[in-house]
Amino acid sequence: MKVRNYIYILLAGIVTLASCKKSFLEEENPTAVAVESSITTETGMLTAISGMYTSMKSYTLFGRNLPVLGDLLADNSYVSITNSGRYLTENNYTYIATASEIDEIWSQAYNTILQANRILYASVPASDNVNQLRGEAYATRALVYLQLVNLYGQPYTVNPSAAGVPIVTQPTYTTGAFTKPARSSVSAVYDRIITDLDSAYTLMPATTPAIHDANSNFLSKYAAKAIEARAYLYKGDYANARDAALLVANNGGFSLAASSSAFSAYWASATNRTDKLETIFELNMSSTVNNGYNGLDAIYNQDGYGDVLCTDDLYNSYTATDFRKSLILDGTRTPYQAYIVNKYQNVLQSDRDEVKVVRYAEVLLTLAESYAQLGDSGEALTYLNRVAQLRDPSLAAYTATGTTLVADILNERRKELAFEGYRFFDLTRTAAVINRPQEGAKSAASIATVTTANTRRILPIPQVEINANASITQNPGY
Repeated sequence: MKVRNYIYILLAGIVTLASCKKSFLEEENPTAVAVESSITTETGMLTAISGMYTSMKSYTLFGRNLPVLGDLLADNSYVSITNSGRYLTENNYTYIATASEIDEIWSQAYNTILQANRILYASVPASDNVNQLRGEAYATRALVYLQLVNLYGQPYTVNPSAAGVPIVTQPTYTTGAFTKPARSSVSAVYDRIITDLDSAYTLMPATTPAIHDANSNFLSKYAAKAIEARAYLYKGDYANARDAALLVANNGGFSLAASSSAFSAYWASATNRTDKLETIFELNMSSTVNNGYNGLDAIYNQDGYGDVLCTDDLYNSYTATDFRKSLILDGTRTPYQAYIVNKYQNVLQSDRDEVKVVRYAEVLLTLAESYAQLGDSGEALTYLNRVAQLRDPSLAAYTATGTTLVADILNERRKELAFEGYRFFDLTRTAAVINRPQEGAKSAASIATVTTANTRRILPIPQVEINANASITQNPGY
């Protein structure tokens, strides 16, 4: 996790505090400060929260690598034969422990965790504002650990006793010496995730206090509960996944776009939400702080690199009347016909696309899957059809039960959450063979079938981390 780089100094906040509105998120270059004394007031904590969000939005984490790999390692996308050299080993499952993306995700994830730990360890008197900020730090730490344990460890549903990732819950300066933790079990990491999310939900008020605008760029009480629903779903704990998702659905006040025009406008917008439409939490990419050509938009959009394309199979899974099909363009990636991802439309604009991290449709589909797995087909169909028929007004209602119903829900998750980084985890947690469509001459070298025995369904621990920490063990096959 390269904690060695963060013992004495960490990125502090990076904002001008003249405003807590959009300008709050338009960070300037960070200044390093002594961490022991950097967070002693509510204002200092707010500054540190800004630094934590900036760490999350890096292209090495949620700003590109995580959402891209969540689809590329599955069956939703592939790398064009005409490319900039990015994600080629991931496209063909030939990555090794020294691969740059493998190291970048790990390093930036632990940087974000350490930022959250600084906030949680700070001695600032409790208040509504401070509780809100601490809750955001708990939720962030949990969200990052959920990504880490599902990339670098076996799925909980496959082997909860397997080696997960190291758990770090304090700033390194509190230990008195350099800490080199071993990997905790997958189940222990999940225990930490759930505990953190429960703490976040308990701490944060239902109404976001004045320290923030009530907008989608900040983690909220119900964002924490939505992440918890995801964590329980990934565990295969369907009763708790249902209960967490129901809290969001019944009390969060979120809604789905009710028409084709509203849906299109939602995805075309680069502005955060204050109306609770579709988005529960997203990362701001402003005109002053964004990932430039390294952003998520640029890897898909042909005005950027445009390397990563939609598979023919996914495109053909949408009917002609499905609103979501409009987010994939039938175009050309010279010299071949290609299906181009158009979810991120504001590439290289003055204000860039927000990176969606938690959306309401995911919560509803979690409800559908949880009810189906618990044997309540009626409730499962209610939530499944609520999403599917709203997106596709011509679609006949789903009516299946049992395993067919679960397959229908997973298929709707594939279509709804495409290019947002979920598909790979859905396939690994259900222990499914990953059948990756072959695009012929259009694609760079690509593996066709990823069986459950393929060791590269789990990423390697970065070699640089193993070199620095003798307590860390490598995953099999690397």
